[in-house]
Amino acid sequence: MKKEKIKTISIQGIKGAFHEIAARAYFENEKIAIVECDTFKGVVNTVKSGISEFGIIAIENSIAGSILQNYKIIQESNLNITGEIFIPVQQNLLALSGQKIEDLTEVYSHPMAIQQCEEFFELHPNIKIIESIDTALSAKKIKEDGITGRGAIASKLAASIYGLDIIAESIETNKRNYTRFLIVEERHTYQTSAISDKIDKSSICFSLTHEFGSLSKVLSVLAFYNLNLTKIQSMPIIGKEWEYFFHIDLVFDNYKRYRQALNAIEPLTGNIEILGEYHSYDKVKEIFRNKD
Repeated sequence: MKKEKIKTISIQGIKGAFHEIAARAYFENEKIAIVECDTFKGVVNTVKSGISEFGIIAIENSIAGSILQNYKIIQESNLNITGEIFIPVQQNLLALSGQKIEDLTEVYSHPMAIQQCEEFFELHPNIKIIESIDTALSAKKIKEDGITGRGAIASKLAASIYGLDIIAESIETNKRNYTRFLIVEERHTYQTSAISDKIDKSSICFSLTHEFGSLSKVLSVLAFYNLNLTKIQSMPIIGKEWEYFFHIDLVFDNYKRYRQALNAIEPLTGNIEILGEYHSYDKVKEIFRNKD
């Protein structure tokens, strides 16, 4: 019997982080090994060096918005976006067994997790909120050092892995809290042309000068070719006043027509680049419907 290959996936954070949850959801029914990284740049570097086959990077949250630094990290990495996944994010308050919320004087977590739970902690002004590099690492530290009086905002998976109690469940402000993650890998390992019949989404970026109607012209061309714009994010170009990079996600049902559209906007833009062409996550509507 042929031995099933184990896929290596780099995540930002440690086991129990939401990046691991996203990785296991995307590579469902496949054997994977998680490579822990302290930073998103670390995720990119492990993929580029061959330590991992894939990286998974959070790009936006329905409450906290876009993670701007990650757009730049992906663009500069020269890695290829080959997939996406949306996962519902439930934040929980974790602490050592036997602790109650009135025992806590401080709570640690990643800044984005903290932002998602602001209303909950407005009801507990006695608790000091402290930023850390990772949700799961905040939980692990409490358990390893036996720290009383401290809580962590993290996942149920982190509570299970590190043996902490959930003293307050689902503390996120908005229960329709979702994070979108992108899957990246080396360009030479992924051939878009071979699976173009399955491709219906693209992430591209380009620059525009500060001229009247420059963005409007590009969007008009995309609309003419029946491309659906699902995301647009602008970022200033350092050292070039009033010039911007635009990151755009497009959904289409005709790959050939989509490519024609890119050819049509190329003269209107500068430095246009395809960051990835992939199959859109087709369970998004189902996830949102289950929350209604």
